[in-house]
Amino acid sequence: MTIDELDSRLLVTMRANPRIGLTELARLLGVARGTVQARVDKLMAREVITDFGPTIAPEAVGYPILGFVSLQIAQGRLAEAVEALREVPEILEVYGTSGQADLLCRAVARSTSHLQDIIALILASPAVQRTDTTIVLSDQIPYRIDPLLKAAPERP
Repeated sequence: MTIDELDSRLLVTMRANPRIGLTELARLLGVARGTVQARVDKLMAREVITDFGPTIAPEAVGYPILGFVSLQIAQGRLAEAVEALREVPEILEVYGTSGQADLLCRAVARSTSHLQDIIALILASPAVQRTDTTIVLSDQIPYRIDPLLKAAPERP
């Protein structure tokens, strides 16, 4: 599925003004409020818009260390590993991957020694055979979606 030019403008405007109301959004876009409501509802139903909650910076709540932990999982034990990872609150995301690692985890920690404790906890699961950790030193291009949204209507 794709988005059209109005969807693109709607999403970019909502991201630039996260607390904007539908009436003001309609005014800025030059369309009827009902059109905006229908578009937002459609984008939510298609799971293009996944939430309206605030984005939280982990470092601002005491977790300044960001690391990516690659895991090799014992054959046939993927579900068990994922369930074990769900129990670790410092694991923010987990992706199934191809290549050397089976899973890639985004994890935060209070310190490098805390990160080491998190890795030890991960390795305590019999489903996890090996980990490899990369600590983030700086954020060169923070998460962004606006360039993709702006380009999406132009691409087939």
